[in-house]
Amino acid sequence: MFDLLKRLRRSERATDLPAALSGEMPLLARLRPEELDRLQRLAAGFLRRKSVDGAGGLQVSDRMRGLIALQACLPILQLSLDLYSGWHSIILYPDEFRAPFEFSDPAGVIHQGSRDLSGEAWHRGPVILAWSHVEQDARAPEPAANVVIHEMAHKLDLLNGDANGMPPLHREMDPRFWSQVMNAAYDDLALHVERDAEPPIDPYAAHSPDEFFAVVSELFFAWPEVLLETYPEVYRQLLLYFRQDPAFSSFRR
Repeated sequence: MFDLLKRLRRSERATDLPAALSGEMPLLARLRPEELDRLQRLAAGFLRRKSVDGAGGLQVSDRMRGLIALQACLPILQLSLDLYSGWHSIILYPDEFRAPFEFSDPAGVIHQGSRDLSGEAWHRGPVILAWSHVEQDARAPEPAANVVIHEMAHKLDLLNGDANGMPPLHREMDPRFWSQVMNAAYDDLALHVERDAEPPIDPYAAHSPDEFFAVVSELFFAWPEVLLETYPEVYRQLLLYFRQDPAFSSFRR
């Protein structure tokens, strides 16, 4: 009986939280009232399906859960919460966390190391986030980045089994044209980085095709005008995939 009451209370909090917190996020000011209502309902469903657990001594509050859920559900606003199936938890650190990684040098030798991250998405595993970055992105008056959207883009990308910068596309979309557009923009950015020229977007996107997709996805929602001006064909492909057009919404930056 006690467990049932706990589940009911959790469900009630999940329903109320997104509506109470959405006004804190300038990122959502673009949304029409009906879109905001749908986002709040998706976020409530997200909180019922996913746990948000603290790490590194962090105590996770309902407010933290609500802000994460709202940001996580923005990419799927016109899609389905089912796209986030197959994994169950978000792990939240107070700040950046150290994670192991491998890299290959020009001779092909594999090296191991560690680096500080603000977010990470595991295939069929949890999403790991740094709360300091999550809150900063959520409350920024003019957001230009969003670590939650970045990691959710990785989760969408991984639905094909590989992180390759191409999530499962809608039936009306052409995978060959997607690849052509994304590869052209990726190569352009990589050339800027290689020549030490001022990159048009975050140079981290030149790290790999999957990171390019994640970076342009967060830019699509956080600062769409920049993406539209810099890589208009990329913007168009994301518009078709996410079924949203944030650069031409009711709000103007």
